[in-house]
Amino acid sequence: MKFGEIARKLHVLPFLAATLALISVPQTGMAQAAVEAPAISAADVNAAPAAVADAPAADVGAAVDASGYTPLSPEWIKGQPTPGAYGFQKQYSEIGEEALFMHDAFLMPMMVGVSLLVLGLLLFVMVRFRRGRNPVPSKTSHNTLVEVLWTAIPVLILVIIAIPSITLLANQYKSPPKDALTVKVTGYQWYWGYAYPDNGGFEVISNMLPEAEALARGEPSHLAVDNRLVVPAGEPIRLQVTGADVIHSFSVPSLWFKIDAVPGRLNERLLFVKEPGIYYGQCSELCGARHGYMPIAVEALPRPQFEAYVRSKGGTLGNEEAAAPEAPAPAATEAGETPAAPGAEA
Repeated sequence: MKFGEIARKLHVLPFLAATLALISVPQTGMAQAAVEAPAISAADVNAAPAAVADAPAADVGAAVDASGYTPLSPEWIKGQPTPGAYGFQKQYSEIGEEALFMHDAFLMPMMVGVSLLVLGLLLFVMVRFRRGRNPVPSKTSHNTLVEVLWTAIPVLILVIIAIPSITLLANQYKSPPKDALTVKVTGYQWYWGYAYPDNGGFEVISNMLPEAEALARGEPSHLAVDNRLVVPAGEPIRLQVTGADVIHSFSVPSLWFKIDAVPGRLNERLLFVKEPGIYYGQCSELCGARHGYMPIAVEALPRPQFEAYVRSKGGTLGNEEAAAPEAPAPAATEAGETPAAPGAEA
């Protein structure tokens, strides 16, 4: 029997491959395990200073200051690498959940299905057309059906992949809304600086904690920092990233966030954290000798606790700036005119 006749009998294989891609279930096992924590509320985070003072330092992370801000304790760590795990970390942003679902429920089953299909065809050809079974080799040199199939099926697969991929890219780089909180991130050799232009322009410098100090606080070594990037949870954030010296890269895997910090350029991207917690990342660009000593710690808080953090750093809030008293106008003269400034006549 010629190979072309066999190929005609295998016309159901394309439909079988498409069926595997469509009915496959999400590969939840590929998702990386993460440290779970109970839901947090404003009352949980803004604990009473007296109660916090009695707790061990490792449980609190830091003492409560006069503004009422309390850094989250290690039990709120959610986004971090898990030893021995593989795949992506659990996602805590909307775009991260969308991307993880596409990987686990769509791309992985399709890759497995295509690989099994190709492997099955190779094994069939090796067994069916071996020398012992076919002492006289086939003289087939052209088969229209086979050529159409091996061209049309890959094109169809690429089209199926392209549609959700383009949608994901469009959502991933969607511009932040006008009222989003703006935070500027600057990469230095070798630490991070976080500025808050919407809250008075104050800046905090973030350095990696020594290993002994990080372990004493109950935080992971080479990821814990002295000052975290504190943002409000459940709100869109306009993150503007730049570099002060060389190219860095601001990356937080559990938030599906990665953007380069290039000197002389201000890159902007939307950051959204669904729930309060601590999420770790690192510089993902080879930026020099201490490249591995630029960890990132994002601390997401409810809005009241974020405002307390801003006050603790000497910053201002939008409503406070609007309510600031205006400077008194110069007293009017008897004629109802404002007196001229000294030297105006000259």
